[in-house]
Amino acid sequence: PFMNLCHFLGWCVLLNYGVLSFWFLAFVCARDRIYRLHSVWFRLSESQFDALHYGAMGFYKLTVLFFNLVPYLILRFLPL
Repeated sequence: PFMNLCHFLGWCVLLNYGVLSFWFLAFVCARDRIYRLHSVWFRLSESQFDALHYGAMGFYKLTVLFFNLVPYLILRFLPL
């Protein structure tokens, strides 16, 4: 049962870091278009917009790290 969970967590890590990479690349390559789209819905200055995305990416990354990668590594490398 632990190996099934280990495989699942491994795939979750890859999928979530893929999402994070896509988000980062979209933000770097199309930042102005994304800002214009969001500024229609929300009143954000460009610095607030950048800070919001930077903070959200950091939170997402830490969440994936603590809830997917750490349990994966524990199940993978510790004899249970």
